[in-house]
Formats: sequence, structure tokens, C-alpha cells
Amino acid sequence: MRGISRIKIIVIIWMGLIFSTCTNNYNIKIAFLADVHLQDIYGELSDTEYNGVLNPKTGKYCNIRTMNAQLHSTRIFNENYFAFLAALDDIAERKIEYVVLPGDFSDDGQPINVRGLKRILDDYNQKYGIQFLATTGNHDPVRPFTIKAGKKDFLGKGGKAQVIMSETGMYEVKNKDENPVVISSDIRKMGYKEIIGQLSDFGFYPKKSDLYWETPFSKYDIDNYKFELALHESSLEKREYQVPPYQVSIPDVSYLVEPIKDIWFLAIDANVYIPKKSVNSDPMNPNNYNGRTHGFDNVITHKTHLINWVKKITKEAEKRNKTLITFSHYPMIDFYDDASSHIKNVLGEGKMQLHRVPEENVAKIFADAGLKIHFGGHMHINDTGIRKTVKGNTLINIQTPSLAAYIPAYKLLTVKNRNQMEVETIVIDSVPGFNKLFPLYEKEYEYLKSIGTKNIWNKNILTANSYLEFTNEHLKEVVRLRFLKKDWPEDIKNFILKASGLDLLKFAHGELLLAKYGLTKKDFEDWTGGDLIFDFYRLRSADSLAFKDIGKNRIRQYQCIIESILNMEYTKNMNAELSLDFKEFAQIFHYFMNGAPADHFHIDLEKGILTSL
Repeated sequence: MRGISRIKIIVIIWMGLIFSTCTNNYNIKIAFLADVHLQDIYGELSDTEYNGVLNPKTGKYCNIRTMNAQLHSTRIFNENYFAFLAALDDIAERKIEYVVLPGDFSDDGQPINVRGLKRILDDYNQKYGIQFLATTGNHDPVRPFTIKAGKKDFLGKGGKAQVIMSETGMYEVKNKDENPVVISSDIRKMGYKEIIGQLSDFGFYPKKSDLYWETPFSKYDIDNYKFELALHESSLEKREYQVPPYQVSIPDVSYLVEPIKDIWFLAIDANVYIPKKSVNSDPMNPNNYNGRTHGFDNVITHKTHLINWVKKITKEAEKRNKTLITFSHYPMIDFYDDASSHIKNVLGEGKMQLHRVPEENVAKIFADAGLKIHFGGHMHINDTGIRKTVKGNTLINIQTPSLAAYIPAYKLLTVKNRNQMEVETIVIDSVPGFNKLFPLYEKEYEYLKSIGTKNIWNKNILTANSYLEFTNEHLKEVVRLRFLKKDWPEDIKNFILKASGLDLLKFAHGELLLAKYGLTKKDFEDWTGGDLIFDFYRLRSADSLAFKDIGKNRIRQYQCIIESILNMEYTKNMNAELSLDFKEFAQIFHYFMNGAPADHFHIDLEKGILTSL
């Protein structure tokens, strides 16, 4: 009898462990796809007969932007449509059930693109059972209320640009050679009410299947939760805050949802719309508000209700043994591997999007509010940041890359248990159909050439054999056509661009370190300062994921120059200002190559430790 009792006890304990593991949903996998920027290239404008431009390769009409526009932008407008589908196919193949979209899921919140997004998400939900959770970004919505808008750089007949506006009178024709202007309300930029109304199924409103759902304004809690009550309090009219001086009510679509037992998703709407100081007129006019790109810096001054709500949520999660996964569109921690001060020193105030780097106080406030892990987007870069406060609280911020830029990837989170998690960065290299639009770009190129356009974009991008290669070429052109013109002071830019690798080695007196790195002078002869700057931006965008594209040998060469210049003592006969600028540049490069793990790593939330895998 005693033996039987022991066996029963062992079986009961064993079954209890299995039940505990199942109910806590350990090893659940969650994909994060930030900054999708979906432009529905096959979407139809519902109020015009204009179908777009006919693609001779596919026989389909499509509404796409010019290659010229793409190569002057930090994001791709067209090919990311195919990349999004490829990423969702990859997610479906991995049998991942939850996908988070941390903002900028649309091009600019236009009806045609939001409809397209909904159609795609509904399709993958029905076919594979994938549940999607989203939050808003600065491109959706662009303003709190719907605003008339349009684009002047769609690709039209004959390789020419095509203007599409939401209302007449918004564009004045410049010359008789232009394609006729197309008018469609489907190109307007929608506000909260319209966007959230269309995407209601993706976390913004409660579902009957949810175990729990609330907003910062909810008057109930988990103990008295009922779906009907949550649905009643989910209307936008009950989810508003006031911004001075207008005291107009603006929606805040933050929410907390428990779609599966013991896993809480906290979606923070960090968009803040501040009235322009020079405007004291109609508070309902969307043009009377500034944009949202400062993110959490403005949250801590204009959305203090969110901080109090986060404190409440983290306490409840701890009390009820819930795993809390937080996401928003904007970063909470410096995404430049703490190199921001050096970037400011060499490039200047506000360059390289420094205005988007959150203040240090942001991480402190949210870490001490109880947040431990946060997934952000906005920057189209791959990065991991970590901060520990004086009180001993640790916050880990994971920047999710964009599928519309180098390096195209998504983050895959595996929740081992409440404190142990694994993060993988899944690069989307193989994208079926990414080159389908190339014949149209050929026509565009020929047209630009025929009218004598100066500095036409480089056709090498049309020889790309993979989507990863395509995004690499895109970044190369953006560096040439945009970053070098806008971000760089002439002296340091000209010095680096005119130098060979060997010149830079000699300038840094790096010959003394050649043996340490197993190099010779000959290794530095096959690249230029232009290559150095391009790789600088590849590291800025992809972090350690760029190492493979740059190559181990080239990385060693850069390390040799960097170490030498950082340790170099300056002499009177040197150009002191130029030397100091290059030293600052080398310091940034060093930080970019030695940041926190950003590819595949393990997180111990209890100890606040990251470990590369």
C-alpha cells in the first residue's frame, strides 16, 4: 500500500508539472514585424477609373512609386509588399500563432493601403490561425484626424511620375508633358477613427475569445471582467485624453490583452500630437498639429496617464504571475549603441536622425515603472539596448528591423518562462516576385535619361538576385543620394571619400597593429573611404547582422584602423580638427561593432542579463 501511495504521489506531481507548464504557455513563439509600411501595389482606387500602370512582365496593373522616390527615402515603397508576404509565409511555416505589428503598418494610413493590410491579415488568420496584434506608428495615423493628402511620385505611363491627390486643387501642373493628375479620396491620410475602425480585429478592440482586455481608461479590472463591459468601454469616445492649449480630446488606443492564458500583451500608443504654437484656431483641423516622431520624450510630458497605467499593469502582472510583453512604435533606449554623443560631435546637432533618440529619462521612468522588456520600431534598424536604474530595475529595448529597408528581418521571441526568453532575428532574403516590377523601372530610367536628368539613380539595383541584395543596393543609393548630402560636414566627408584604405591606415599609423590582426598593407588596397562610409551605415542599420555582408577580413581591417586612431597621440604637424573628427567617427564605428547582442540571444529578465547564442 505504501508503494502504491508513493506511485500515486509521483504521478500527481508529474501531472501537476505538465499542467503547470501548459497553463503557463511556456515556449510560446511571438513574431514582431515593425515598419511594414505596406503599400497595396495591387489595390484598386475605388472612386476613379485609373488602374495604375500596366506591368508588361505580369500583365497586371499596379500602383507603385518611382524608383527615384525609393532611392531618396529611408524605406522601400513597393518591393516590401512581396517581402511582407514572404515573412508571413515564413511565420506560417514555423507555425507561429502570434504576430505583433509595432506601428507603421501602412504607407501613410491611406484607405487603399489599410484595406490591403486588413485583407492580407484576415487571409493569414483564416488560413493559418495567426492572431495579429498591432499598435499605431507615426505613419498610421499621420495626424489624429483625417487629412487630405497625395503623392507626386507614383510611377505612371511612359516612365513618367504620376500625381495622385485626394482632392482637386491640391496640385498645380508644372508642364504639358506631365501625366494628367488623378483624384481619389482613397489616397487621403486617415485619422484614428477610420484606421482603428478598419483594423478593429487586431487588438484595438476586445474579442470574445480574449481572456482579458483593457485600456488606460477602463473602469473595471480582471476580477470583474466581462466581455460586454469591455466592449462598451472600448469605444474611442471613452479612450481620449486632452492636450493643451486646445483641451481637445484626442484618442489614445493603447490596450492590454490576454489572448492566451498568462501571456499579457501591452500595446502602447506613443503617438503624441502637439498643437503648433503659432496656431490658435480650429482644434479639429489636423494641420494645426505637429508630427509624432519624438515618441516617448513627448509621452512623459503629454501622456502621463500612460506611465501611471504601466505601473498598475506591471504590479498586476507580478501579482498574478503573468508574462508581460510590451511593444510600441518608438524606442525607449538609445538605438545607436550609446554612440549618440559622438555622432553629435562629428556630424552636428540633429544629424543622422538624432532627434529620434529618446532622452535617458525615458528608460529610467519605464524601468522604474516595472517594464522589463520592450519591442520597438520606427528607426528601421536592428539593435538591442539595456539600461539599469539606480533602484536596480533593468529595461531591455529590442529594436525590430523593417522589411522595407536593409536589413530586412523580423524578431522572433520565444517565451521559455516569465523570466527566461530567447530572441532570434530572422532575415528575409528569399522573396518570391521581388523583381516583378523591374521592367517598369527600366522604362522610368529610360525616360529620365531621355530628358537629360542629372545624377540618375544607379541601375545596378535592377541586377539584384535576392531581396537582401536589393535592400543592400537600396541603402547604397540612399547613402549616396541622401545621407552624404544631408548629414555630413564637407571637410570630414571629403577627407574620407578621397582616401583609399591604405591612406586611412597610414593616417591612423595603423602599420604597428598589422601583425596583431594578421594583416598586411596589401589588404587595405582594394577598398576606399566610400566603402568605409557605406559599411558604417550597414552596421548602423543591421548591427552584427552586417558582419556577414562586410566580411571578416574587412572587419579586421576596420578594427586595426579604429584601435590605432583611438590610441593615437596627435602631433603639432597634424590637422588637429580633422584628426579629432576622424577619431570621433572611429569611436562611433567601434560602438556600432560592439553593442549589446542583437542577432540571436537569451534574456534573463530576473537578472537583467543578455547572452549571445
